[in-house]
Amino acid sequence: MPKPLKKAVMPVAGLGTRFLPATKALAKEMLPIVDKPLIQYAVEEARAAGIEQFCFITGRGKTAIVEHFDVAFELERTLQERGKQAVLEELRAGAVEPGSISTVRQQVPLGLGHAIWCARTFIGDDPFAILLPDDLMQCEVSCTKQLADAYLETGGNVVAIEEVPRDKVNRYGVLDVLEDKGRLVSVKGLVEKPPVDKAPSNLTVIGRYVLMPEVIGHLAKMERGAGNEVQLTDGMAKLIGHQPFHGVRYEGRRFDCGDKAGFLEAQIAFALARPDLADAVRGFLPRYA
Repeated sequence: MPKPLKKAVMPVAGLGTRFLPATKALAKEMLPIVDKPLIQYAVEEARAAGIEQFCFITGRGKTAIVEHFDVAFELERTLQERGKQAVLEELRAGAVEPGSISTVRQQVPLGLGHAIWCARTFIGDDPFAILLPDDLMQCEVSCTKQLADAYLETGGNVVAIEEVPRDKVNRYGVLDVLEDKGRLVSVKGLVEKPPVDKAPSNLTVIGRYVLMPEVIGHLAKMERGAGNEVQLTDGMAKLIGHQPFHGVRYEGRRFDCGDKAGFLEAQIAFALARPDLADAVRGFLPRYA
């Protein structure tokens, strides 16, 4: 029986340069989709998978992320006094248990693999999930829960995957497939951002992972890969052949909110999913077609 999955790591140290000047003084993970910041969507997704402990890999100027999950006594009291019970309940629904959030600084930007290595003490000897908040998921069943369920079925390492056009595989970590069973894909290799003509498939890894703690030992070697950075994909590849490794075709949609167009599409998609906003959004959209 696989060990229970209770921990999640969320790298949030990036500078958000593609969203300047908005991110000059605001962490990009605090940018809202409708009325909720990206980081809260990620935490809620993880909680829906049974995750109980969270580690944010932060950098300078990221304190607002942690403060967002703190209790705002003055705000709650004001809402209570003004009779705004629905807003107060929604605010409290996003709270996490006291002591469930840890933060670690990534002082130097050496890549995603280095960021995950920074969380080594938090991870310890436990399996852990990784959620990249820039990848916003819209799923009936939490994407992280889909991975957690697959992990309980297969054991070992599990990553969310999707197919992309062949000419875009050089932007992603790409699977070398051993066996494709539809929902589950067994993996014999991983390549980070391969040239289009050398990619082993068009099945790519997105920002959701369930990994075994042994990956930390490989990341600790600080071997540089694509972009002269410590790549998480390279560390994961070292696990293949020693532990089970599967990709999961998740059910749902992903929005790349690290990209302006993806961020704007997410705003529309999530607004249309809201009963209080859907009619208004459908009403004004034709003006811009």
